[in-house]
Amino acid sequence: MMQIFSRRVVLMYVAIGMAALSLSLLPGHAQKGKPQPGKLQHAKVAIVAGGCFWCVESDYDKVPGVLSTTSGYIGGTLKNPAYKQVARGGTGHAEAVKIVYDPKVISYDRILHIFWRTTDPLTAGGQFCDRGDQYRNAIFYLDEAQRKAAVRSKTQLQESGLLKGKIVTTIEKATRFYPAEGYHQNYAKRSPVKYKFYRWNCGRDRRVKEIWGKEAYNF
Repeated sequence: MMQIFSRRVVLMYVAIGMAALSLSLLPGHAQKGKPQPGKLQHAKVAIVAGGCFWCVESDYDKVPGVLSTTSGYIGGTLKNPAYKQVARGGTGHAEAVKIVYDPKVISYDRILHIFWRTTDPLTAGGQFCDRGDQYRNAIFYLDEAQRKAAVRSKTQLQESGLLKGKIVTTIEKATRFYPAEGYHQNYAKRSPVKYKFYRWNCGRDRRVKEIWGKEAYNF
């Protein structure tokens, strides 16, 4: 990160406490519990990038119909990227979250509705305190139907007049998604104090509410 101080401090404490944390890690990072086999058969996947993946993951974990979330990297050329490589920039990857959801409970359009209202689609070059293309605001489509839905959603939002500015969010074809290191997964649950401090210090919620008003975090 360009303005990485607060998150570097958080990650430093993570590294120091890894041995202790390993004794108390929560199993997995599906906030709704492990999906049942029947649900997995018809589950769908969406991938979005909205800056820090800790925060995007945590927001979607609150959404009914979301079966699991995974923080990771997408959109770059480097194979098997590590966090430090992506954070430095230059790999083309974005921090992103893969969302597995039950389409019988929540639609892809609704996934996008939530994405807009939990991020800053008006600011290019990063999100909130995290600057750089690796923190870009983006939707990664997996097929033509998702591409059309993303374009339609972006166009409708721009024309609605809800936002005071041009939407700069990119709509990109999904490349290989690489899950991030284990200590990044489910971070908000495993390290709530450090996570909340980072999120507050980064100004994420302040900016989202400034942009969206009462529409902010409209799940």
